[in-house]
Amino acid sequence: MITKTHKNKKAQKQGMLNNVMRQFDNAADIIDLNPNIRKILEVTNNELVVHFPVRMDNGEVEVFTGYRVQHNNSLGPYKGGLRYHPTVDIDAARALAMWMTWKTSLAGLPYGGAKGGIQLDPNKYSIAELERITRRFTYALGDNIGPELDIPAPDVNTSSQTMAWILDTYMSTKSPNERSKNMHVVTGKPLGAGGSEGRDRATGFGVYLTIKFWAESKKINLKHKRYIVQGFGNVGYWTAHFLEQEGAKMIAVQDAYGCIHNEKGISVEKLLTYSKANKGSILGFSDAEIINNSDFFGLDCDIIVPAALGNQITAKNAPYIKANLIAEGANGPTDVEAEEILLKNGIEIIPDILCNSGGVIGSYFEWLQNRNGEIWQLDEVMQKLEKKLKESFTKVMLTSIERDVDMRTAAFIIAIERLEEAYTQRGIFP
Repeated sequence: MITKTHKNKKAQKQGMLNNVMRQFDNAADIIDLNPNIRKILEVTNNELVVHFPVRMDNGEVEVFTGYRVQHNNSLGPYKGGLRYHPTVDIDAARALAMWMTWKTSLAGLPYGGAKGGIQLDPNKYSIAELERITRRFTYALGDNIGPELDIPAPDVNTSSQTMAWILDTYMSTKSPNERSKNMHVVTGKPLGAGGSEGRDRATGFGVYLTIKFWAESKKINLKHKRYIVQGFGNVGYWTAHFLEQEGAKMIAVQDAYGCIHNEKGISVEKLLTYSKANKGSILGFSDAEIINNSDFFGLDCDIIVPAALGNQITAKNAPYIKANLIAEGANGPTDVEAEEILLKNGIEIIPDILCNSGGVIGSYFEWLQNRNGEIWQLDEVMQKLEKKLKESFTKVMLTSIERDVDMRTAAFIIAIERLEEAYTQRGIFP
């Protein structure tokens, strides 16, 4: 028997793939993309599914399924996160890998796109079990990842600790004289294991910066602007942290456990401290009241930051949105039908492949430092990040005006044109 929840999850994952293909087709039609190059970009290069056994704390063996999809590497090594979540499957990995290709291309990085993960709920496993699962997954992936081939990073429910385990496992499979050459096999590592200053906040800082650039382009002051955040993990927290510093006010937060609201404002740091002590949940926070999840997107606010999972803003809830701006901290949070409604209602969207690209730019900086044996200071990293994002944002705004299209279409046009140029210049082997 197929449950309703299972059906919904399946529809969501197929929806993500459908969304990314429709976004691609829309931009490809506008620029009249070469049909041969279109055929190449419509499909993934490689898809790996691995089943691997892991011994649990109770002595029992459990078999897990892991995925790694490599979409395109015409601009450089594959790059993309690994997520641990029940919704991870081949379709989700395909969609997310494609978004990574457009994201790295738009940012002007020497990378292609990949994505992957393991289908599991990490809350059901101990830290020791998650370490064994991660190490066994890394071993199963083998030489399908590598510092000049495919470089994973953290994503939903994975962290710098996960990356440290992958790094150690991967390096252990190499001969001693080769190990130090493989430090850049993953990014998003802890500082002590070759990580970069600022990588922890790079994605959220990037979301904040794109909101700031957008506000400046509209001559809007962010002070006292009310914003709501869906997802209070790494991206949601750092976005809120920087927006609060700018004088904006967080009035509601939604996470996997529920939704809280306070019209007078919620302290970002107090909520972080509370959630850390409350097993990651925001529920029960004394300075806010619990509201229904279904009321979240319809709250009266200026900015919405979806920073959780894909397909959260749909045709069902889009008509109730009152915000002026949606800044996509997550990958694919707005489906195509919802976007049509929002744009018709005059609501602007900073697309995911621009808005949350601070993470992969920060990863690129870490990769470069590892490769060159350099260590950059925090202010240097943040400065370079701001410069790179400003360039991307300006290009998207100019293309949007020149082509008379929305920001997502403009971002896709820039990303696809860069890939088209690479194929046109290099040709197709043989």
